[in-house]
Amino acid sequence: MHSVSTTKMTARQFLELGEDPAGIRLELVDGEVALSPSPIPDHSYIVMKLGAILIRHVEGKKLGRIYSDVDTVFGEVDVRRPDLIFFQTSRLHIVGPTAIEGPPDLCVEIISPSSADIDRQDKFNQYQKGGVRHYWIIDPKAKSIEGFKLVRGKYRVSGQGGDNQTVNLPPFEDLDINLDELWPR
Repeated sequence: MHSVSTTKMTARQFLELGEDPAGIRLELVDGEVALSPSPIPDHSYIVMKLGAILIRHVEGKKLGRIYSDVDTVFGEVDVRRPDLIFFQTSRLHIVGPTAIEGPPDLCVEIISPSSADIDRQDKFNQYQKGGVRHYWIIDPKAKSIEGFKLVRGKYRVSGQGGDNQTVNLPPFEDLDINLDELWPR
């Protein structure tokens, strides 16, 4: 991700920019507009596969809603676009007409070749500080998933798995996720 602005901007100003130009994704990080290339095919595949699994589970049990790649305000000068996010039904009022106006119950990031440090450090710290209750990191290269749960303001490992294992991660402990289904052939 590369920074492209020199003047600090607020989340409100950033959201007024409208849709991203074709082929790039924009986020606001500490008041600076940052861009990253569009996801690679494997990344997109995993987002769609996991999204389908989560949507089936969440809608089937009427737990809330799953979103993908939508502006999510994490503070006065921070707007991120997690790969997948979940909101419990009781918190859907945070979903605004053009952006998410507060921390999701779950953020999921799929690591791309250029995003490992951002997902494991920058977003990890930002989601933790922002009060995101659960954070999952999926690494397609390692064929692994790590789940974290916010406990007294700090993330603690809530589960992990790899290759063809089946995992159950909070906040969906009753959902069996067969990781083998996520990896493109």
